[in-house]
Amino acid sequence: MISFHNPLHHLHAPAHEFFRGNRVDCFEKPARADYVEQALRQAGYELLAPDTDATGALKKVHSQRYLDFLASAWAQWVALDPANTTTQPFPSVWPVRTLRSDVEPANFIAKLGLYSMDNGTPLARGTWEAAKAGADAAASAAMRIAAGAPAAFCCTRPPGHHAGPDFMGGYCFLNNAAVAAQTLLDQGAQRVVVLDVDYHHGNGTQSIFYQRADVLFISIHGDPLTEYPFYLGHADEQGEGAGLGFNLNLPLPAGSSVAKWFAALEAACTRISQYAPDALVVSLGLDTYVGDPISQFALATEDFSTLGRRLAGLGLPTALVLEGGYAATELGANALQVIHGFEAGR
Repeated sequence: MISFHNPLHHLHAPAHEFFRGNRVDCFEKPARADYVEQALRQAGYELLAPDTDATGALKKVHSQRYLDFLASAWAQWVALDPANTTTQPFPSVWPVRTLRSDVEPANFIAKLGLYSMDNGTPLARGTWEAAKAGADAAASAAMRIAAGAPAAFCCTRPPGHHAGPDFMGGYCFLNNAAVAAQTLLDQGAQRVVVLDVDYHHGNGTQSIFYQRADVLFISIHGDPLTEYPFYLGHADEQGEGAGLGFNLNLPLPAGSSVAKWFAALEAACTRISQYAPDALVVSLGLDTYVGDPISQFALATEDFSTLGRRLAGLGLPTALVLEGGYAATELGANALQVIHGFEAGR
């Protein structure tokens, strides 16, 4: 399988985050992608650097105001005080209901709150460069399948599926899966599916495509009544306007069995076949693994091979884009199982 990686992902290496109100070491760390890259190379896969500029697709899935902020955020932070080079900024106020979000504040921390959905998505010196290179890698994978490759894998971090049209969150800054889907559309696809199998609902991807019929978004995830991102991902969210009927959420209770998870996958595959898309983008979150420290599903390493086989059985040009997965040492083996299963199932 053609595989792309993000050669700049190490530039995004914040030291700590806030998790459920506590300051902790970052779960989303460079070692995650390193383990996947190592597993792929040991298995004989070549890792290609991005060869497509995602700027055009980014402007269609994110607001220009948000992109401008993200590209300049670290420089703005350091301009306030040179000592900030060793300090991570975090938002402390957000424009919730009744507050205005149409006017960008001059205060940096207020800006950060305007463009953040949580305080668990830390900025670092190289965040923009790493996120942009990751989006380029996702666009590159999409370009390969648009050109006729049956599948491509994108090994990148930071992840992307929580990033919405004008906000970051959940470790995500630019929505890589949305970039891949938009790139496919820009290359002539009429209908694309984004299937999100991460433990956490892809709220950003849903928000980007919620009023569109050219992208069917499907997510299998932990029930937002108890699981992050909490405020989106319920089964009654089916799209709006032109997008009505093109959003399918399949929330499962925390601790659901492997059999229950695969039953939800089968429901997703049935809807995909009904939609008859030209291509498939998979938000490949591997935090459904039984040993993941911040998730509560029970897939074993061998189950990821079954996932790959079922995805291949859809018979669609497929871009697999890495998302979450925080049992870092097992991440490479789990990703490789998906790829091997997919290749065996073609």
